[in-house]
Amino acid sequence: MVADRGPAAASGTDAGDAGSARDAGSAQGAAGNVVFRRAVPVLRIFDVAKAHEFYVDYLGCTVDWEHRYEPGMPLYTQVSRGNLVLHLSEHHGDATPGSTLHTELTGVRELHAELAAKDYPYLRPGLEHDEIGTCLTLLDPFGNRLRFNEPGPGGDASSARCDG
Repeated sequence: MVADRGPAAASGTDAGDAGSARDAGSAQGAAGNVVFRRAVPVLRIFDVAKAHEFYVDYLGCTVDWEHRYEPGMPLYTQVSRGNLVLHLSEHHGDATPGSTLHTELTGVRELHAELAAKDYPYLRPGLEHDEIGTCLTLLDPFGNRLRFNEPGPGGDASSARCDG
């Protein structure tokens, strides 16, 4: 259910930012103890060996843990590399194949050089440069797109879109 924000919200008028100030104040007051720590995307996979080949061998992640309800059931696992944390799932309802992950980083050129030096025949990505920064786009074996974006001088990587 959507809360009624009064006539100013319904009409699209500003009402002197009183509503915005009220909303900001209540968000701080009522939810002052709510702290978002990190978002962990869930990416759909179909083959554990292919997932390990891409995420562990190629991208350089480590497997932090693996979970199956019982032997032979679909895998749900966490892989990570530094502050990059990903959940990979074989469960059909957990994620949509072909999703896009956008992450900001420092060292995109070094990551590109590292990946280019590996013997991974399925992907040879390039770097894209624009006024916002430099982007490396990877496509995993399941159609998921991983965009690694490093902001340029004065750039804001969160608004960047690289279509590699």
